[in-house]
Amino acid sequence: MAKPVVAIVGRPNVGKSTLFNKLVGKRLSIVDNTPGVTRDRIYGDCEWLGHNLLLVDTGGIEPRTDDVILSQMRRQAQLAIESADVIVLVTDLRSGVVATDAEVASMLQKSGKPVVLCVNKCDSIGAPPLDFYEFYNLGLGDPIAVSAAHGHGTGDLLDAVLAYLPPEREEETDDDTIKVAVIGKPNVGKSSLVNAIAGEERVIVSNIAGTTRDATDTLVENQHGKFVFIDTAGLRRKSRVDDAIEKYSVLRARMAVERASVCVIMIDAQEGFTEQDSKVAGIAHEQGKACIIAVNKWDAIEKDDRTMDSYRKKLMQDFSFMAYAPIIFISAKTGQRLDRLFELIHYVDGQNAMRISTGRLNDVLAAATARVQPPTDKGRRLKIYYMTQASTRPPTFVCFVNRKDLFHYSYQRYLDNQIREVFGLEGTPTRFVIREREEKK
Repeated sequence: MAKPVVAIVGRPNVGKSTLFNKLVGKRLSIVDNTPGVTRDRIYGDCEWLGHNLLLVDTGGIEPRTDDVILSQMRRQAQLAIESADVIVLVTDLRSGVVATDAEVASMLQKSGKPVVLCVNKCDSIGAPPLDFYEFYNLGLGDPIAVSAAHGHGTGDLLDAVLAYLPPEREEETDDDTIKVAVIGKPNVGKSSLVNAIAGEERVIVSNIAGTTRDATDTLVENQHGKFVFIDTAGLRRKSRVDDAIEKYSVLRARMAVERASVCVIMIDAQEGFTEQDSKVAGIAHEQGKACIIAVNKWDAIEKDDRTMDSYRKKLMQDFSFMAYAPIIFISAKTGQRLDRLFELIHYVDGQNAMRISTGRLNDVLAAATARVQPPTDKGRRLKIYYMTQASTRPPTFVCFVNRKDLFHYSYQRYLDNQIREVFGLEGTPTRFVIREREEKK
């Protein structure tokens, strides 16, 4: 299920980015006293009382301005508001209610979205000062006193946000329906692929990069099973993202990957691998999704009997960080190998959900450590007592060891390769959790 989106908005320099950083627990947004430092939206995950939220930090809203940058920031914030489930309006106790606050509040009321009013910079503990009650004039209900700098009141703020969210429920698809996100940079043929699979013009197809703005769902049922294909807006390099709506499509793509079980990473055969392809794939890899690399427009390539092999070897080098992902050469235009694509989707989804018994896992561990001894440092050797699988999607293994610092990444990769050699796990990343345990005397 996709996380609810919470947009943090307000006029410039009221402490939106400080609040955002406090809630996500990381310094993701630049904090500065100069108004307008945050121009684009920044996204971060926040967990509160078992609920996972996606927070969006926006640039300050200036409702009436001729300044080009400020007007773009206002458009960015407007886009965040349109896609948010809940909006947090941040105001400043020290400056009180100003005309801009009232205009922003009026804009939010017209949006029809639930709004939580946050009065920031209430740094003293205890009852809020009399100036606090002035914010009732904004007509947004009870304001919540918060100190973003110190963290006071952030729990009350998140409680108010959760009160507006509907009860969590799984998306209404059958258990045997596989959700597939089609991702890639603009104009690689994502929409053409979804249309070819669905057998209809379900998604607008155009040679103009960036035609698809939103992530759209297409339900497909055929001899291979039931699938929901999520077509996403293309991701492109930041330096080339000028249009505000396209900037917002990056968030949509991330949300689509989050909802999916399998990600089809599309590459343009004519253009070849680019740095942006690596970044797109990284989103799916980091979220632990099953992945397939689909090289589209293969029909347009002049080839001989060695072309595919050499192209595959080059891609395996380019995608060395996700060597587990199978590579398939397709043509959305002609339908070439689309049946094979469905088979691969089924296969990698099963690999992503694979569970290995502790006994079998430790048999592999014993054989691997006998073949290659664990590393040593200053006379101390790494001891791996046992290994167990903690979860699936992706397969996550917990290793109990005598010393964490001895468990080098190279040896972890060696064990991962040994496990893959025995159990497959093709198309899925894996995770290793290292836990220290005292040696038995």
